[in-house]
Amino acid sequence: MFKNTYQSGLLSIFYSCGSNPLAIWDMEVKNGHIKRLTDNEVNSIVLEIVSTNVATTFITCPKRNQVLGIKLPFLVMIVKNLKRYFSFEITIIDDKNMRRRFRISNFQSTTKIKPFCTSMPIGLSGGWNQIQFNLADFTRRAYGTQFIEALRVQVHANARLRRIYFSERLYTEEELPQDYKLYLPLEKKSKKAKKEKKEEQTAKRIPAQPPATEAPVEVVAEPPVESKVSAATIPPVAVGPGEVKEVEMAVHTESVVDITPETVVVEVSSKEGEESILTKVEGEENESTAEQTTEIKPDEDIPVEE
Repeated sequence: MFKNTYQSGLLSIFYSCGSNPLAIWDMEVKNGHIKRLTDNEVNSIVLEIVSTNVATTFITCPKRNQVLGIKLPFLVMIVKNLKRYFSFEITIIDDKNMRRRFRISNFQSTTKIKPFCTSMPIGLSGGWNQIQFNLADFTRRAYGTQFIEALRVQVHANARLRRIYFSERLYTEEELPQDYKLYLPLEKKSKKAKKEKKEEQTAKRIPAQPPATEAPVEVVAEPPVESKVSAATIPPVAVGPGEVKEVEMAVHTESVVDITPETVVVEVSSKEGEESILTKVEGEENESTAEQTTEIKPDEDIPVEE
């Protein structure tokens, strides 16, 4: 179909805003619909492919038994994720003259390589996505051969399509033409620009204040706490001859209790995107005051004058 056409830069095979976007496409619809509608997010006309069965509703390019014959190695699709099952297929031919088919879907979890078909998973974020598929790289990695040309593209339900095109390399957003970009609605853009302009004007009116300097904090060092010992006064004791009097002396000790600081252990565990925090306090002890009474006995008899 495009084999005798000069291929360079960008080559589009689908554009939803055209007068007849499915001119070179065939449709198959069962238990679903394929129609054009206005997407509220981009405020533009898009093609919606929806079905209860992914395999029975699709569009395929080109029609009947023709082939595309596109040699550009990159396939780019602008699609909207409807949070339902979605898949698409690309059929290529390699330097061994073998037809290979790549099937990409969001309901598979592993990549399976077979001699004529490779199925692989894809992860789409919410809203509009740009899918960039490197045909030359995947052909080399899956089969060890060289990509020659793309023969067919087939898009199954469920998704909304804006543009499908081939390119000789990946272009940045600034390099792409306006028709190949996905614009936000003008109302949202104007509101965003007005908001940014208002914030800039407010920032200009309010002069920048120097950072507040904090007053120096005086740290008073407390004297170390020492154990205090108080001894009771021993009154004179009169005893008779040949008698020995035991004298008791009470020693009151005020001991300083060492309080172990609280140790906080924070454990963070995540499960399916949620985070939970468990706090454990260890080493908490109560203050206690210990009193000790020591009994002292004299080693020798106290001499008594007559």
